Amino acid sequence: MSEEIEFQEPVIEPAMPGVRVAILGAGKMGGILLQAFLKNNLVLPDQLCGTVAHPERAQALSAQYGVQMTTDNVEAAKDADIILIGVKPIQVPGLIKEIKPVLNTKKMLLSFAASVTTKSIEEAAGIDIPVVRAMPNTPAMLAAGITAVTGGRFVTEEQLETAKRIFATVGRSVVVDEKHMDAVTGLSGSGPAFIYIIIEALAEAGVNVGLPRDVATMLAAQTTFGSARMVLETGYHPALLKDAVTTPAGCTVDGILELEEGGLRVTLIKAVKRATMRAKELAAG
Repeated sequence: MSEEIEFQEPVIEPAMPGVRVAILGAGKMGGILLQAFLKNNLVLPDQLCGTVAHPERAQALSAQYGVQMTTDNVEAAKDADIILIGVKPIQVPGLIKEIKPVLNTKKMLLSFAASVTTKSIEEAAGIDIPVVRAMPNTPAMLAAGITAVTGGRFVTEEQLETAKRIFATVGRSVVVDEKHMDAVTGLSGSGPAFIYIIIEALAEAGVNVGLPRDVATMLAAQTTFGSARMVLETGYHPALLKDAVTTPAGCTVDGILELEEGGLRVTLIKAVKRATMRAKELAAG
């Protein structure tokens, strides 16, 4: 009589075993990160907890993802090794004051609240706690985002790498000096809105020359997507890729002349500069 063999599912270890993570403010971006952590097996559900403003929302998220969700920031932060701060910038000082009794120098604070400096968080905490500041953007929703991270005075290289790994779950990540974070906000933080306007304009142009609107929108969006991939995956300078499309006396060069005459290049540069200036104003309070 043959014995039955039991097959067990292999146990897949998370990328960050034993590390407890709290997301304080699991709203739009916080919710995206929560889902990405689980989907990419960064941590197991029992390593993760989060907070939201309303008990009903906490209960719904807990049931949906199998993680501990609460409205109590102190409770969530108490046992966490990494505390993500996802509340609105104006709420950050109050949140740090609230959780201050359970903070210590072995924990890491990771803030993705726009324009809030590492120094202001360190001062609010009142201890030599590692603080990482991050600036993700909305394409993180489709794991196609880009996040810039920067470390405060007490952050190690290893902790910066951990922050990069965390945001790699929603796209690419890069380390920058904090002095560049307002520029990051102006470029990649605000940038998706600028790109949507370009896609919208291209689609409108397609309609203007006779294409059905749905076809024109698909052509415009996929062309933008494919062009971005060409830059990222070939490593070639955008000017070189542009020249490869621009044949002598062809259609493209006439279109480029119109763009230059209309000031598209200068207008985009000014848009990023204006958004960067606004980020600096917000950071200054």
